[in-house]
Amino acid sequence: MFMARIKTALAGFARRDDGTIALEAMIVIPVMFWAFLSVFSVFHSFRTYSINQKAAFTIGDAISRETAPLDDQYLNGAYSLFNYLSGATGDTALRVTSLVWNATENRFYRDWSKSRGPRVELSDDDVREWSTLLPVMPHNERVMLVETWADYDPPFKTGIEEQEIRNFVFTRPRFAPRVCWNQCN
Repeated sequence: MFMARIKTALAGFARRDDGTIALEAMIVIPVMFWAFLSVFSVFHSFRTYSINQKAAFTIGDAISRETAPLDDQYLNGAYSLFNYLSGATGDTALRVTSLVWNATENRFYRDWSKSRGPRVELSDDDVREWSTLLPVMPHNERVMLVETWADYDPPFKTGIEEQEIRNFVFTRPRFAPRVCWNQCN
């Protein structure tokens, strides 16, 4: 008897069609909301990567145009400019390195390397095998390397995880044969 009443109630429930839109909305709206947040998070991550890359290229371009030697004050200003342009809220770092290509030894040497933030300066051993990372250059040609790092924290937890955005930008000195640190020898 109890089972008969349950079957009758379930059969009546199955035949009724009032409230189906509310039930469908309860199922679809959370999925649509998650999809919207996911699309926004993907857009935000690509936008952040683009802004960081443009900031790194701006720093590299400014340094490549220098004819006077760089110093700590200049590099501090470049680091502040990177933080401002990138809008970074987490940890950031900037490393600027002057490299020279030795064609007879088929390797790069470091003229100088300076960094701001939690990154160490590069040594000759660090850049020895970078011929695949940097462009083909004639003997004794120099290139300025600007590396930037910034933490990325997505606005919503929809599958995109926290990451570190790294940029590796190289530019040839434009108006002088090289960019010097403190003084040119």
